[in-house]
Amino acid sequence: MADNAAAEGRGRGRGRRGDRGRRGRRDDTKEEWVPVTKLGRLVKDGRINSIEEVYLFSLPVKEFQIIDKFLPNLKDEVMNIMPVQKQTTAGQRTRFKACVVVGDSNGHVGLGVKCSKEVATAIRGAIALAKLNIIPVRRGYWGTVLGEPHTVPAKVTGKCGSVTSRLVPAPRGTGIVAAPKPKRLLQLAGIQDCYTTSRGSTKTLGNFVKATFQAISCTYGYLTPDLWEETNFTKTPYQEHSDFLAKTVKRNY
Repeated sequence: MADNAAAEGRGRGRGRRGDRGRRGRRDDTKEEWVPVTKLGRLVKDGRINSIEEVYLFSLPVKEFQIIDKFLPNLKDEVMNIMPVQKQTTAGQRTRFKACVVVGDSNGHVGLGVKCSKEVATAIRGAIALAKLNIIPVRRGYWGTVLGEPHTVPAKVTGKCGSVTSRLVPAPRGTGIVAAPKPKRLLQLAGIQDCYTTSRGSTKTLGNFVKATFQAISCTYGYLTPDLWEETNFTKTPYQEHSDFLAKTVKRNY
């Protein structure tokens, strides 16, 4: 009887420690986005329906979830990862700097740079910063105005450090004539045909990509006759929805 009782006590499991594996299980469900800015509240409530309204009134975007809502098909590409060091009294402290480009290949592109102790953390932070820095890209034609816009509307130039990058319109079917990294940035921006020239220390990939990004951001700074029409400005979203924004939001901290 004693042996049977002992055998029943031991059983086939591990007793009270048998469900040890359940403690470390992660919850894969995403947390609900709780906006903390006026723009975030308007976007989540559906009162702003496109990112063009944000660009029209130059509203600052402080939450990357706003971009996720407007542009759900963004693709990200890691341009460069490099170690950076800082000299301290205890020795050298090494961190990693990641440069990431995001875009939807349809007129929107962003660039983000983040430094962190771990590579994965740096990439994750750079993606979030790239979404906050997304800009509209203006596309145009070379020669005959037929079909969809395919190239940059004019010659544009960007500079970062010693690197100067220049984008030149190209005929349809040319493709993107550029180095691998700027070529990928232009593809994510939605440019199909483009000539490029560069000067300076282009082996510094961070500055090379930044110079190309600055050049492509100048496309909407060039005034052409098709933009001469007057824009009838309306009230800003903050003024139009002031009653909604005046309501106090109860937060659970």
